[in-house]
Amino acid sequence: MTITIDDFKKLDIRLGTVKEASKIEGTDRLVKLVIDFGTETRQIVSGIAPYYPDLSVLVGKQMPAILNLEPRRIKGEESQGMVLYAVQSAIEGHKEGEERLTTLSPDEPLENGSVIR
Repeated sequence: MTITIDDFKKLDIRLGTVKEASKIEGTDRLVKLVIDFGTETRQIVSGIAPYYPDLSVLVGKQMPAILNLEPRRIKGEESQGMVLYAVQSAIEGHKEGEERLTTLSPDEPLENGSVIR
């Protein structure tokens, strides 16, 4: 499926800094992230717990998120966006179907709320 450049321009993707990261009780995958986007702080729920056993490594990281998604309740928590990650499937030397996931971060710190284009 392809989209037009005008469709892409509808996405509000901004850079933010993770202030808090905590596991959502009663789930294996879900993490609640509190992210500072400069003019506002948002809570985003993400299924990344299996990839980050030590959530403290996420605190202080800058990462992009889509901010103009409709808010959604997930396991009783409101998610106000979607964090973007790079995912690699079927890694050589790993079990079939095992994935690797990593945050996307700028080469150098930028102002929170910087637009991703």
